[in-house]
Amino acid sequence: MKPKFASAEVAQVFAAVPEEARKRLLEVRALIFDVAAQTPQVGPLEEALRWGEPSYLTKKTKSGTTVRIHWKAKRPDDCALYVSCQTDLVEGFRLRHAGALRFEGQRAVLFGVAGPLPEAALRDCIREALTYHVNRARAANRVRGKLR
Repeated sequence: MKPKFASAEVAQVFAAVPEEARKRLLEVRALIFDVAAQTPQVGPLEEALRWGEPSYLTKKTKSGTTVRIHWKAKRPDDCALYVSCQTDLVEGFRLRHAGALRFEGQRAVLFGVAGPLPEAALRDCIREALTYHVNRARAANRVRGKLR
């Protein structure tokens, strides 16, 4: 699935990235839209720039946290998927995908520009991020139900 860019500004950010990294980011962008389409509670995604990076928001359903993707010259062999550092998402990703992905702090999931894309692991991370608020609400409801 290759959706059109939401704006010329988003397209320009992708165009400014070196070709090999751009191809990888476009693969991950397609994964993000595919995961959203296969996850009913996510609904339509809004693509925008946040902090100058392509970002994917569940603005209509508010089901998840914003997912950003980008490549940075200071780390030329890696691309990254970012989530809010105010969540515990990366901690969970580390537990489940330490062999397939690398991490930086509480916000970044790193994967190589070259080589096989760890698609299954990334799909799981993307799904978790795009349903973060829904999943937290369900967990809170389960806890409240047990306390009564």
